Amino acid sequence: MHNTVYPHYPDLAGKTILITGAAQGIGQAVAYAFAAQEARLILIDAQSVTSAPPQAACYTADLRDSTQISALLRQIQAEQAPIDCLVHVAGVLRTGAVTDLQEADWRACFAVNVDALFHLCQALAPAMQARRSGAMICVASNAASTPRQQMAAYAASKAAALQFMRCLALEMAPYGVRCNTVSPGSTASPMLYGMGVDDAACIVGNPERFRLGIPLGRVAQGADVANSVLFLASDAARHLCMQNLIVDGGASLGG
Repeated sequence: MHNTVYPHYPDLAGKTILITGAAQGIGQAVAYAFAAQEARLILIDAQSVTSAPPQAACYTADLRDSTQISALLRQIQAEQAPIDCLVHVAGVLRTGAVTDLQEADWRACFAVNVDALFHLCQALAPAMQARRSGAMICVASNAASTPRQQMAAYAASKAAALQFMRCLALEMAPYGVRCNTVSPGSTASPMLYGMGVDDAACIVGNPERFRLGIPLGRVAQGADVANSVLFLASDAARHLCMQNLIVDGGASLGG
């Protein structure tokens, strides 16, 4: 992953990018993708970021705690350059049938997938509005638009995040700030393999659970998602606003 060759976006060089969930999986891939653009990186995760590009400033925080988020962002904005782009990748997945789902699991999904997104965007928006520039990108999931058995909490939280970003986009667009979403499908990551599935099962699908396979015949790598994030952050996407790029190899049939 760290040796991946990414498209070059010269306008991202020197930009300050704040990425959550950067310790592993998609978030880590996104961090290295921006590092390849020579961007300045601010990485936040609930656990220590042990593998990070050399130009990264790493912070640890519990994104379920709005007080921690507010305090950390004040610290970051005092210590670092103004944030040019937020990429919220941090996510929580809890599975279980609705009739069995624990309230704590429901709350955990919304606390990180939605509430943290709200607090981050709310804190960073005023400075972006004042500068009349910036980008905010949320990494959601194709589960936001495609129902999944045993995944009601996760899917509902990602759908909420998607619609939040659309509403935010309307409010930020007059200031030249672009807000968009990237929705991956099955991606090689600790989250995916923590569900007890392998690549073959993801590709074939499961008709008994109304789950389609992946038409392209491969599970995504983190770099596949990171490429879409890079594009949306760059001037190449300067006229894209309120979009949701679904990066799932066709698993949701374009939905």
